[in-house]
Amino acid sequence: MKTLFSGKSVFMFMFSILMACTVSARKPIKTLLITGQNNHNWQVSHIVLKDILENSRMFKVDLAVSPEKGQDMSNFILDFKPYSLVVLDYNGDSWPEETKNAFVEYAQNGGGIIVYHAADNAFPNWYEFNKIIALGGWEGRNENSGPYAYWHEGELIKDTSPGNGGSHGRQHEYMLTARDSEHPITNGLPNRWAHAQDELYDRMRGPANIANLLFTSYSDKETGGSGREEPMIFTVDYGKARIFHTMLGHCGPTYDNNPAMQCTGFQVTLLRGAEWAATGKVKQKVPKDFPTSSYLTYRYDYKAP
Repeated sequence: MKTLFSGKSVFMFMFSILMACTVSARKPIKTLLITGQNNHNWQVSHIVLKDILENSRMFKVDLAVSPEKGQDMSNFILDFKPYSLVVLDYNGDSWPEETKNAFVEYAQNGGGIIVYHAADNAFPNWYEFNKIIALGGWEGRNENSGPYAYWHEGELIKDTSPGNGGSHGRQHEYMLTARDSEHPITNGLPNRWAHAQDELYDRMRGPANIANLLFTSYSDKETGGSGREEPMIFTVDYGKARIFHTMLGHCGPTYDNNPAMQCTGFQVTLLRGAEWAATGKVKQKVPKDFPTSSYLTYRYDYKAP
């Protein structure tokens, strides 16, 4: 009688079933992505963010899309309790008080939050929100919003001098430099790595309650910048919350023409920040395609090779 499977084949077959069951047993992290208004291209950015998160197979993303700017916001009532992670891709009209109070309660009770790019422009007069983001810009922010924060000679400077909060020079490629290599998000990543063409936010100001400053970038005056080493990726000290704030990722004109979000460094730091915000740990390995100080890499379809 002919044997259909060798011993090795049977082993490999059973091993593949076991691995498939193990993967399927890991429930994806339930995530809420808030979007719908922004001075940036939210119509593309929220799709990209959803794809990056879900293509990792670690997250399941629900969307909360607000009414259009100037429309009735009274029914934009959100329940944050079912979610381990909330992603902010929103800069627009004020939320209803019920939603604002629920969001603050979610954060104070230990919720996971990602502040993505222009979400830190939102709600300049909402005191608790500005503590949740630590640093913000534009929308009338000034010295009354809190100090400027920048890195200088090995420490975070909080500068209370007067002036508007929030600016950036022309878009360009730039370097990220690690300031905390021991944090779970940064552990194993290069100390310096190249980021694709993007806005480089500078002169940001606010409560500046940064818990862990993870990466900074030099805002060169030749590109219209501040001439300072600016905080770009950090965590925030706010109650029991785990908050990951990334200023990277200015959305391009289309899904396929979007270098800042197609940059591997942006996607990997976002995923590591998301896992940490949701769980307090980072189990992802450092991928081989992560950029270095000498070359850029891209994930054009927003998933790992």
